[in-house]
Amino acid sequence: MRLVLDTFLTLDGVMQAPGQPDEDPSGGFGHGGWQVPYFDEELARIKTEWFEAAEAFLLGRRTYEIFAGYWPKVTDEDNVIARWLNALPKYVASTTLKELTWENSTLISGDVVEEVRRLKERPGGELQVHGSGRLAQTLMAHDLVDEYRLWIYPVVLGSGRRLFDERTTAALRLVHSQTTSAGAIVAVYHPAGKPTYGTA
Repeated sequence: MRLVLDTFLTLDGVMQAPGQPDEDPSGGFGHGGWQVPYFDEELARIKTEWFEAAEAFLLGRRTYEIFAGYWPKVTDEDNVIARWLNALPKYVASTTLKELTWENSTLISGDVVEEVRRLKERPGGELQVHGSGRLAQTLMAHDLVDEYRLWIYPVVLGSGRRLFDERTTAALRLVHSQTTSAGAIVAVYHPAGKPTYGTA
């Protein structure tokens, strides 16, 4: 399978709590819900199309708990995101969870890097990571991401957990981009090795 990282970001790289005020206040973060004013029908359409390409999901503990508290309650068959999330396999990386109640969920409590490598060796389509900031940083640090789908919003917060941390050094190649009427940039990147340097 191909590992695809799908993340909402501010212009200054913050990914924490895009969806609602109380989503993740850790570290005193007080900007929860920053993405909502920019989410329009165009973004919903793109998101739905990308969900339809998923064959399985890989989630961190916090994202799993947020998703599991909401999506199993959505029973509308026309809601592609709910249908895919509820039906497809979900692999959850956590050292603190002991059991998973969401149907089709499997706990990864050991070496997440080795487990993900094994998952990637399986035949199939996309193994999608949504949110899951700490997990995403671990995957990036071990060169396990095959595609980055970054949703970049025209807002700067100045604080909050960022996708790219001090462990990340990478060159990326832009393979697709589009701008929505709400001012969001949807950018798709493929890894391009390590950064190269020169003099200008």
